[in-house]
Amino acid sequence: MHQTCGSCGKFFAGMATGIAAGAALGMTMAPSHRQIKRAAHMAAKRVNEAVENLADAMDL
Repeated sequence: MHQTCGSCGKFFAGMATGIAAGAALGMTMAPSHRQIKRAAHMAAKRVNEAVENLADAMDL
């Protein structure tokens, strides 16, 4: 099937609008610096606990 250039233009205009809306929504819903730091701290804590559990399981 052959598409006309007008339908391609509408597709790309709609796609660009969707990308812009998604980027704007993503920026407004981005986590705060404090939330990122807390999540990183919790992840590091879980890794440390997993290492300790593995060391205990291996009797080290």
